[in-house]
Amino acid sequence: MATFELYRRSSIGMCLTETLDEMVSNGTLSPELAIQVLVQFDKSMTEALETQVKSKVSIKGHLHTYRFCDNVWTFILQRATFKNDECPEQVGRVKIVACDSKLLTQ
Repeated sequence: MATFELYRRSSIGMCLTETLDEMVSNGTLSPELAIQVLVQFDKSMTEALETQVKSKVSIKGHLHTYRFCDNVWTFILQRATFKNDECPEQVGRVKIVACDSKLLTQ
C-alpha cells in the first residue's frame, strides 16, 4: 500500500518527528530506524482513518485560497464552521489538504 506523508504535518506527526530527531541526535536511535518509524506512521494513519473513522462533518466558511497540484487539493478557509451530529465548532482559519484515495492503492 502506498501512502502520502500528509499526516507528518499534523500535531501528532510533528511531535513524533521531533522526538525521533531528538533520539537520533542522542544516539538512542539510528536514522534508518527513525525513517522506518515514520513510514509505519504514514501507513498506520492511513489505515486507521480508512477503517475506524465513521463520523461525517460538514464545513462552511470563506474560501481564502485553493490550489490543485500533483493530484492534491489544498483549501484555506477563514471563519470556518465544522458541524457534526453533536455540535458546531468555529475556527478562525483552517487548512484542508485532500488527495485521491485511489492513488494510495497504486
